[in-house]
Amino acid sequence: MIKIIIERHIMPGLEEEYEQAAREVMRAAMSAPGFIAGESLQEYHRTEHRLLITLWRDLRAWKEWQRSSAREYAMQRLLPLLTEEERVTAYEHP
Repeated sequence: MIKIIIERHIMPGLEEEYEQAAREVMRAAMSAPGFIAGESLQEYHRTEHRLLITLWRDLRAWKEWQRSSAREYAMQRLLPLLTEEERVTAYEHP
């Protein structure tokens, strides 16, 4: 299994709109082959800084989802709410 950590910075004042868009993306990811689980975290006292932690069967499953038209479509509403590109990092158990 592999964990994908996604760091996002939201434009101030758009946190509620981001939450709705992020839920839609997560719902879409849940039906992706190899998706296992995910959680969204907000930095304490910095509502514009978010961390998404997802668990995938393997790196190939994540990369297929990352390049998929389903993710591209789901992200259309979310991406304009960010102040910078999301940072994606893959982690595995040693």
